[in-house]
Amino acid sequence: MQTTGGIRAVADGLGRGLGWGLGAVCAAALMLAATPAGAISGHAQAPAQAPAQASAPAARATLNPAPARRADEGFGPYPLMVIRGATLIDGTGAPPMGPVDIVIQNDKITDIIQSGWPGMPERQNRPPLNAAHEIDAHGMYVMPGFVDMHAHGGSPQKAPDLEYVYKLWLAHGVTTVRGVSLASQDIAVSEKARSARGEIVAPRIYNYQTIGSGWSRGRIRNPEMAREWVRWGKANGIDGIKFFLRGDETPEVVLAAIDEAKKNGMGTVAHIAQPGVAQLNARDLAQAGLGTVTHFYGHFEALLGGRRIQNYPTDYNFYDEQKRFGEAAEIWKEVEPGTPEWFEYLEEQKKTGVVFDPTMTIYAASRDLMRARNAPWHELYTLPSLADYFQSTRDNHGSYFFDWTTSNEVAWRHFYERFMRLVNDYKNIGGRVTVGSDSGFIWKLYGFGYIEELELLQEAGFNPLEIVRAATMDGATTLAESTGQAPTFGVVRPGMSADLVITSENPLANFKTLYGTGHERLSPENRIETVGGVRWTVTRGVAYDAPALLADVRAMVERQRRERGEAPAGAAPGR
Repeated sequence: MQTTGGIRAVADGLGRGLGWGLGAVCAAALMLAATPAGAISGHAQAPAQAPAQASAPAARATLNPAPARRADEGFGPYPLMVIRGATLIDGTGAPPMGPVDIVIQNDKITDIIQSGWPGMPERQNRPPLNAAHEIDAHGMYVMPGFVDMHAHGGSPQKAPDLEYVYKLWLAHGVTTVRGVSLASQDIAVSEKARSARGEIVAPRIYNYQTIGSGWSRGRIRNPEMAREWVRWGKANGIDGIKFFLRGDETPEVVLAAIDEAKKNGMGTVAHIAQPGVAQLNARDLAQAGLGTVTHFYGHFEALLGGRRIQNYPTDYNFYDEQKRFGEAAEIWKEVEPGTPEWFEYLEEQKKTGVVFDPTMTIYAASRDLMRARNAPWHELYTLPSLADYFQSTRDNHGSYFFDWTTSNEVAWRHFYERFMRLVNDYKNIGGRVTVGSDSGFIWKLYGFGYIEELELLQEAGFNPLEIVRAATMDGATTLAESTGQAPTFGVVRPGMSADLVITSENPLANFKTLYGTGHERLSPENRIETVGGVRWTVTRGVAYDAPALLADVRAMVERQRRERGEAPAGAAPGR
């Protein structure tokens, strides 16, 4: 059964906006597909998108799992592999050191050996000498694989193939993702296991789901049902819970689920949506044992002087997405940074151990829409169907730029100043901050959005080594913490998983060199040259050629262009 692009948008957009898990989204899409289009009013595709949608093949009903890894995709793991002569940035915050040889046996780092002195010839014929494979990393930099703490795997409407998303992540050095959720429970738990076995080209996957996702007993109506679902989730491959504090997620249900998750060694993360923040803000949830606050919601509401609710205009409507996101930034006027109350809040949060996952990249278009919409990677790496989804329309979540004004952007810039100050101050007092992207919405592309988050953290005041630590060790520590176990990745040291990013440029000098499109600079010969990009991404001992992954993605984009009858990337107008 087929349905229109606009109705598919309702399923995907409302699912995310209402805090459903992707399993519920897919179910909603299928229910809508079974309904005659004319029976659902008010959800027709926006006229501006009609020409593109008219020529496009119908969207699939569900996400497509990744195909099996081919023999020519990646190399390893090997009984012995050595990365030779690299400069090491180990992820702990320690300064770079090198040259070193990194010894890997199967999927584990077993040794790190100084191979010489800077500026001096390295020792020749140095052990180990019997490696099955060596990577020549002289002049290159090695970091732990990046951890994306807020990831989604696309949707049938905008990016139906998980292979597309996985390869964009890996091409940017992302070797672990916390899917919140990655996909519906059945797909996510299967992909998690296939990735762990090395059967697909994919990062390590943590499977977080929203309450009620995956089981057959229907909606969660009360705290006891919430506890039952948590226990069911633990037994069925769910690593943690994503909360929205909307709909059935009443305070009683959320607090019961957090408590039960802690008992069962599961993680918790909350996007504290506006409908629920007046009852449970970030302070309340942290005190109840929440693991992570993602995005910005709930922080400033905990700091309002003399009230607990933002001063919304009387015509505010949460379902009007331009109003929803336009007003979200206006809270900047109601919070003063640097006050005693400001630091008291941060100290309280630090005592609870709650993690801040700011995901500034996903809302960055709000303060400069033109820059996000015209990013250089869209032409080559953004699927046409995903570009359609990004276009302003009233029935896609996050496509809220109906009439985005200078005033809107100025408010968001002011908001970012204060939010960045909050995040940096939390880090400075010893609170943990991680790196998440939430890409696939609001003009943010998988992988590319993650690198932008590194840049935004530097704007916030983090130094480059602090950023790498947030992106690696701190993310890994957070994922392991709820289980009571020590992390097995996130730091380059013997005994840890061989999850690595190898780059030809020094990322500490310029994070822009990590983008898959590279970085332009003027050469000594006065020529513009493109440098950078990740060279190799190693995950669990399997090394992937990052440029080859990007070439695969470009081919996927061109294939969809052909299917839609569109001109290839870079073609002159009218061709």
